[in-house]
Amino acid sequence: MTDARTILNVALRPVAGSRFQPTGFPDLGAAEFDAPGQDGRSLLVESVQSMANRLEEQAWDAVANAPRAPFDRLPWVRVSHAEDARFLTSSRIEAHRLASAYIRHGQLPDGTPGMDFLHDALGLQPGRPLDRVQLTRAVFRLDPFSLLHGVFFAISAWPWQPRVQRAVTAFIEAHNVRPAVSGGVKRELVRNKNEAGTDDEPSPGADTGYGSIPHQRIEYTAETILLSVVIDKQQFRSYGLSPEATELLHTLAQWELRSLLNSGLRLRTACDLITAETIDLPDLDELTARIDKLVDVTADEHGGTTHDITWTSASAKTQMKRDKSK
Repeated sequence: MTDARTILNVALRPVAGSRFQPTGFPDLGAAEFDAPGQDGRSLLVESVQSMANRLEEQAWDAVANAPRAPFDRLPWVRVSHAEDARFLTSSRIEAHRLASAYIRHGQLPDGTPGMDFLHDALGLQPGRPLDRVQLTRAVFRLDPFSLLHGVFFAISAWPWQPRVQRAVTAFIEAHNVRPAVSGGVKRELVRNKNEAGTDDEPSPGADTGYGSIPHQRIEYTAETILLSVVIDKQQFRSYGLSPEATELLHTLAQWELRSLLNSGLRLRTACDLITAETIDLPDLDELTARIDKLVDVTADEHGGTTHDITWTSASAKTQMKRDKSK
């Protein structure tokens, strides 16, 4: 750790056995690469984007569709369906956070379009340079988690397209990896493979889920599996917030990481990892107590408001047409 950054490299291992399943990408599969200083091939086990989502999930109650305590006392944006008030999504779980299309194309209870709500909240003005401190203070009052994991308002109708880069970067790599190729078969227990169909009712095949279907499976073994984390404290300080609010953001980042590691990294069906060493982080109870206190101390700065947005597909179409006409 330094004054500018908290840097952690945590050794991981599979909970059972030695094989694990990495993340896969369309038209690419597993992301193998050559890493400097490694004799064999390396592998991306979990991407930066996926780890950001997993870290944010720690503070979210998926059953209640709301933030866990004490994070429920921080501001966030809740999106509900306009017709029945059913919860749809929020700034805490959307991939684009505050820049989510559901927020931009929704509307406030008083009818204000979501795009106008965000534009005014961020204080954007034509012919004026973007005030980054004003921007980050505004984001802090909308949802502080967007200051941890980044947000990009890529909206062409605005005079600016403001963004806040990630302050928390985490990913998992494996080094000196080897593929472990196996396979299996989905067996048909009801219909005989020779059972003939008719012209009116052909015998269903594998494309509809019937029949015995063999498949291949590729997992990996590795000499080392490493979780790398960088928390940019210098970026937090550049936001222009109070020392207490700056400390709150750093503590939130530490809490997310500690919570994720405590609960285990069940990334996929065949990728369940645990830490293989002691982690240089405060325990979860200590971090929770700090956050609880800092949320109260910074209440005037963040406001603690839950911003409600309603959305329907019809309102989204109307908003998109309005944006294109500008």
